[in-house]
Amino acid sequence: MNKLVLLASVFSLLFTISCKRDDKLGSENNPIKLYFTPSVDADTIASNSTDFLQFLEKETGYFFKSGIPTNYISVVEAFGSARADIGVMNSFGYIMANEKYGASAKLKVIRHGHDYYQGQIIAHVDSGIESIKDLEGKKFAFTDPSSTSGYMFPLKIMKEAKVNPSNKTFAIKHDNVVTMVYQKQVDAGATYYSAPDENGKIRDARARVKTQFPDVEEKVKIIKTTEKIPNDPFVFRKDLPKEITDKFIAAVKKYIATEKGKTVFKNIYSVGGLVDATDADYDGLRNMIKEININIEEQLSK
Repeated sequence: MNKLVLLASVFSLLFTISCKRDDKLGSENNPIKLYFTPSVDADTIASNSTDFLQFLEKETGYFFKSGIPTNYISVVEAFGSARADIGVMNSFGYIMANEKYGASAKLKVIRHGHDYYQGQIIAHVDSGIESIKDLEGKKFAFTDPSSTSGYMFPLKIMKEAKVNPSNKTFAIKHDNVVTMVYQKQVDAGATYYSAPDENGKIRDARARVKTQFPDVEEKVKIIKTTEKIPNDPFVFRKDLPKEITDKFIAAVKKYIATEKGKTVFKNIYSVGGLVDATDADYDGLRNMIKEININIEEQLSK
């Protein structure tokens, strides 16, 4: 009898393992993994993305699971280890994911009517900094080493001006950089830039801390803005079934056209719409990376 019980247990275990192996991507036991780049607070992304995931599941018939890593590079690595099927990434993160793991950009976000954004170099009004040359020997905060607006494009400006701050730190998030400059922890920093609206209301990174620091516009000034950067793409894993890709794209376009969808994406990434994208849209960024000599392998190893 014990042998029969043991044999039954073995067959049950083998059946369970076989079923798990046969679970198709998008099933309850093997949900599609959607990653969000942590350019804003993780709690903000998590609380706002729940409704989005529920909409996706209803529209596509697939199950979804979200992930919010602690940094930009973790999103890239998730594509290399098959932990991510789809990701909302920053532009440089996409370049790395494409070069290393064959991921493809299919959509690009629209902010304030544009499919591009810029970086900016900001400084405290008491810092004595009036131009890029004045950054020499100052304390400076970037966001993340893989951030285009918060690191690479501002770095390009400083390299071209041949200036070198004495102390450089990475604050990870754009609002953290603004806060550090405001509180004089550093003299200057780099964040994203968007032009003010038609009423003059600021929409750059300083707007993210205006509730906490109402006088941030008076205390933190813009020294220089960078050239244009292509907006964040929705990125799809290499070999992801076309049916899943097509259904996701149709669903996310439908969602962002709703009032709820507009609110959710505005809260997460200040997104106002989506347009189709191709890999070629990011060739200009690739050229910039070569120009300032950023090593993809080194970025992935950090």
